[in-house]
Amino acid sequence: MKEVKTADLCDEFHEELQICTLSFQSYGKKKTFSGPIATVKVKDDNILVREAISSISKGAVLVVDGEGSKNCALLGDRLAAIALKRELAGIIIYGCVRDSAELAKLDLGILAIDTMPLKSKKEGKGERDSILQFGSVEWKPRNYVYADEDGVVISPRPLA
Repeated sequence: MKEVKTADLCDEFHEELQICTLSFQSYGKKKTFSGPIATVKVKDDNILVREAISSISKGAVLVVDGEGSKNCALLGDRLAAIALKRELAGIIIYGCVRDSAELAKLDLGILAIDTMPLKSKKEGKGERDSILQFGSVEWKPRNYVYADEDGVVISPRPLA
């Protein structure tokens, strides 16, 4: 998918966009990314994150609702490497990552709210492919997300 600036999308399509109000930090090498949304909702457990990374479509963006928890990381260098190999467009986490120095070397879009060196639990609890709500927006599977240094916007359809 062609890289598009979120500011330009807001200028042209603001009435049909949802604009995320959370301030994410970028941890991947790729600063601009977009694609259809796939969702996971978990709390301090990344088994479903791993399953989603291993199964969602090439070019998709995995959106993880970790409930804003800073108790542990939901993504590290190993899972990010799998996402890169599978050609995901990016990963957005309402939670934490770890291995940030290694993540910065990967040509993958990775947004999260913070870092935490502790790994997550491995119980497999959570939900996949559900509508998420955080950052004043609804993250619906198969809608499109666009992210860059200015922010994150969501559209019900592809705009680029």
